[in-house]
Amino acid sequence: MPMPLPSTLFTDTSRKTLVIFSQVYVPDPASVGQHMHDVASAFVRRGLRVIVFTSDRGYEDPSQRFSRYERRAGVDIVRLPLSSFGKHSLPIRLLGAGAFLSEAIALALTLRRIDRVLVSTSPPMCAAAGLALYRARGVPFDYWIMDLNPDQVVALGGLTADAMPVRALDWLNVQALGHAANVITLDRFMAERVCAKFPVGERLSVLPPWPHVQVDTTASAAEFREEHDFGSARVVMYSGNLSPVHPVTTLLDAAHALRDDLRLLFVFIGGGLGREQIEQAIVERGMANLRTLPYQPLAMLQQSLSAADVHVVAMGNAMVGIVHPSKIYGALAVGRPILALAPKTSHVAELVASENVGWVIAHGDVEGATRVLREIAAAPPDVLAEMGERARAVARKQFDRDQLIERFCSLLDQT
Repeated sequence: MPMPLPSTLFTDTSRKTLVIFSQVYVPDPASVGQHMHDVASAFVRRGLRVIVFTSDRGYEDPSQRFSRYERRAGVDIVRLPLSSFGKHSLPIRLLGAGAFLSEAIALALTLRRIDRVLVSTSPPMCAAAGLALYRARGVPFDYWIMDLNPDQVVALGGLTADAMPVRALDWLNVQALGHAANVITLDRFMAERVCAKFPVGERLSVLPPWPHVQVDTTASAAEFREEHDFGSARVVMYSGNLSPVHPVTTLLDAAHALRDDLRLLFVFIGGGLGREQIEQAIVERGMANLRTLPYQPLAMLQQSLSAADVHVVAMGNAMVGIVHPSKIYGALAVGRPILALAPKTSHVAELVASENVGWVIAHGDVEGATRVLREIAAAPPDVLAEMGERARAVARKQFDRDQLIERFCSLLDQT
């Protein structure tokens, strides 16, 4: 039988209460869940009571089940059934999102005390929860935008701009942007796109996400490399969600051109719709220089990221201002150079180029990618090490985890 929810969850009025809606939450490996937990636990340390409504199933793998209720780092986590059915198709994802929000809003309305609501973009229409509590009980809400929909699905060709679901979600976004106490975006390109939808003004803030690994912690990668038989090859690693918004076709074509170069090994860690493309390349194109591994547990992340010599970060040409590949921050934190597959006018490309921490390759430039990869294979170890130390310094100065979490919480506290 599922664990019953504690009665005090609904009746306690002794402390200020923050309610968070997020379809993905720890221990799910998706980064949005970990970022949300970092914020939730930080508010607990500030003396708030924090309740999170999330799914009881894995977002990537809906067969993975989590406990109905859990208290983690002082945060009350309520996991709802029938609220995620996987990512196999857009209708399936929408069905799970709709079920999640219906359950979560209904349950939240029974809480005796709510002082603040925090919503993100998991699911894309999660702003509806903030609006519902705002309309029903006058509770202020904050809107943390980690990606933009329906912009993403339109850019990918899943729906047209005049489709009914697109217009409905755009209307919801405008309502949320108009009433949120704070709107937090991840980069200036996303902020510009948000302001084009609604003039948010002073309520808008740009705050990058933070790495899930410690900047000044040196993890031994030898055990991870040995366990997965990386040998002495230079490892070019992609770690994170493999999806159409992060295309790696150019990298695969370059890796195919270098399939006989034993100095390089291409490792893809994670899941998503793009994983099948990698596995097909291994079988159909005979690419023994490719490896795939599943998402790594958070406890192993420092070690797995440190096992790379170079990290790949990809952003599709049409995705600027729509998504923000937060995987770059973990790569910087472990002191590894970045191979960015992205348009030059993007947050990722500008960061890599301005800080001299890697290379920027345009999508479709297979020749350029092949040339850079040959340079990586032939580079003296101290050249990559110097570039990696610059990367670590950038992470330490600009993307310190504790400082960014403190800035996020202080921003909400001010209002």
